[in-house]
Amino acid sequence: MIIVMKRGASPEQIDSVVARIKALGLGAHLSSGEERVIVGVVGTPLPPTLDDEFESHDGVERVVRITKKYKLTGWDFHPQKTIIDVRGVTIGGDEVVVIAGPCSVESEEQTLATARAVSAAGAKILRGGAYKPRTSPYEFRGLGERGLQILASARDETGMAIITEVMTPADIDLVGKYTDIFQIGARNSQNYLLLEEVGKAGKPVMIKRGLSMMLEEWLLAAEYVMAQGNPDVILCERGIRTFEPSTRNTFDVSAVPVIQGMSHLPIFVDPSHAAGKRALVGALALAGVAAGADGLMIEVHPNPDQALSDGAQSLTIPQFDALMPRLAAVANAVGRALPVREAAPVG
Repeated sequence: MIIVMKRGASPEQIDSVVARIKALGLGAHLSSGEERVIVGVVGTPLPPTLDDEFESHDGVERVVRITKKYKLTGWDFHPQKTIIDVRGVTIGGDEVVVIAGPCSVESEEQTLATARAVSAAGAKILRGGAYKPRTSPYEFRGLGERGLQILASARDETGMAIITEVMTPADIDLVGKYTDIFQIGARNSQNYLLLEEVGKAGKPVMIKRGLSMMLEEWLLAAEYVMAQGNPDVILCERGIRTFEPSTRNTFDVSAVPVIQGMSHLPIFVDPSHAAGKRALVGALALAGVAAGADGLMIEVHPNPDQALSDGAQSLTIPQFDALMPRLAAVANAVGRALPVREAAPVG
């Protein structure tokens, strides 16, 4: 249910509505627009007479019941697009934000070299896994806290924000000491206990789409985070599992405009995991920007053939450098901005 306050409703009138909602044991979520305040009511059960009660409150214009399963992630509860500020980087605005870095933090040398290079090329956020969910228990699973410390060192040197995956509720406090954005991987996108706990941590959360996740299920995963009082959620399309073996996953580029019609949350695309093959990453990245994505997450490694994880889908540093101006051109063509390093003068 949403309660639309009248234009110019006083703070006291809004507080009165919120107090009544809470007295009923329900949750109240405020969204302040340029002209009106909308109060979202979440929880069960909603008394059948609640509409009439709130419509008689001072300052209330109308009450609307929402039948969609997802509430906080939808436009009805939040009619303005969500804008998230992460260490001065604006996510969800006019600028397409590029996240880049290695799949796994392998060493200080490897991570710092990558961070310096991608930052110089125009990336704003550094990715890197300190804890890695792997299909086989015998594959490299990350450096743990040492990996987090290396990411923090890269942030100190380059000024980039960092994003890294958290895999269990028990790790949230430790990862939260270092990261600027929590990443929830595809395998954990329906781990509801983890989603609830990370929602309480007070930092932005990126949720990757699960391997076989429908779009409504994806928004409901975000709902778990937002229901804990955290409005700063980012979605990331990284390909879904289909019958086609030519790529690691099937990149669902249609998810970008469809989600934007359903939700106010920013949406990124991860062409690296969608493609699984280095030669395809650039084309999928360009397609994501053309479709209107708010950002990209791209794997980059100084020596992909020696990478401990996902080397086949990681760009080399020169390949990333060459891709960025092409991404900027597409962004400009669709009315967005993507600042990149200016080319060095010839001669």
